[in-house]
Amino acid sequence: MTAATPRDVPCVAVIGGGPAGLMAAERLAAQGVQVDVFDAMPSVGRKFLMAGRGGLNLTHSEAAAPFLARYGARAAQLAPWLQVMDATALREWAHQLGIETFVGSSGRVFPQEMKAAPLLRAWLARLRASGVRFHMRHRWLGWPQGTAVSAGALRFETPEGVHTKTADAVVLALGGGSWAKLGSDGAWVAGLQAHGIDVAPLRPANCGFDVAWSRHFSERYAGQPVKSVAMSCAGETGDARARQGEFVVSESGIEGSLVYALSALLRDRIDAEGHAVAMLDLAPDWTLDKVIAAVTHPRGARSMSSHLQSRMGLTGVKAGLLRECAPAEDFKDLARLALRIKALPLTLLRARPMDEAISTAGGVSFKSVTDGLMLRSAPGVFCAGEMLDWEAPTGGYLLTACMASGVVAAKGVLDYVAGQRQGRPR
Repeated sequence: MTAATPRDVPCVAVIGGGPAGLMAAERLAAQGVQVDVFDAMPSVGRKFLMAGRGGLNLTHSEAAAPFLARYGARAAQLAPWLQVMDATALREWAHQLGIETFVGSSGRVFPQEMKAAPLLRAWLARLRASGVRFHMRHRWLGWPQGTAVSAGALRFETPEGVHTKTADAVVLALGGGSWAKLGSDGAWVAGLQAHGIDVAPLRPANCGFDVAWSRHFSERYAGQPVKSVAMSCAGETGDARARQGEFVVSESGIEGSLVYALSALLRDRIDAEGHAVAMLDLAPDWTLDKVIAAVTHPRGARSMSSHLQSRMGLTGVKAGLLRECAPAEDFKDLARLALRIKALPLTLLRARPMDEAISTAGGVSFKSVTDGLMLRSAPGVFCAGEMLDWEAPTGGYLLTACMASGVVAAKGVLDYVAGQRQGRPR
């Protein structure tokens, strides 16, 4: 299936051609390892390319402490990853590929050309030049029941039938469970669980949510962005976490960057209580006193809609949200109406299906892997990327950690292979 490799050269199989797998392959090949990358799709990096359609958000320029805090409950586990590849190192890596970057107004970092394709082409050219071999349309079949989980005798379904590959180590970089048509279908979960590996159920992350819109509201406002708004949701402790930005009204609910920033908290509230309440501040740059003054200002013969538009610029989809979510009684009590403008409750019923999500939470538990990301129950088998149990919001945090995990896994592989060879009889 592949060209012969000298016996003294370690051979490593990387299963999964996303950012984590490709970064692991790069670091391994740079140390003289023969790397074979296997992917079920016709080409690698398909989800990476999709993410870059509207502008590839590589990383974020945020300071180290708030950057790390974006990983929430998994910040402690991911801190060592970011020590080996942080945002600055990722930008330098891109520059070495000939891809210049810039910091946008939001602090997000993008390639100068904005697109993912030029970066991926340059990256693949460098990987091939370093000797990395690619095997497309190779779907990994897992380990048969009753056999040990190991790097040996890897089986792949190919257009020509089932092929096997023996390696000194294997890096599993199989992704999560979103966008199955691009390769991340989560099919690996059951196979690993069947061999006793602890895998937390996959759940949608960076996802939209369903809302019981009235037909009138949905037909009128679906597809419209809600700009310059703040959203908050109380966590288990009662403390509200707030973000300012924008989101989009969809036919079935809400989606967009502001929603994604709070999606983990919103999803967890729905799981715990059957629903979540997102509080909207329709005028985040106004104090409550200023809103009260504007709303209670004499309006004469004008309608309330005209009054709010004139005094506050509250119109369009924002005015529609106020009518949709505030009780009719509040429009008769101007002080209560002002409070609603600053704290409008929006009930979310459920997260959108996982396959629609940008990413997923859940995966191989950190207690199942070493610091070098090797499965404790399977020497020589490593995990990287989104298939591990962590999540991050959009903004470059997800991609940064995926690629950093590839660096960590590659270092773990090199240490493992070196240890095996030192203990091998001569």
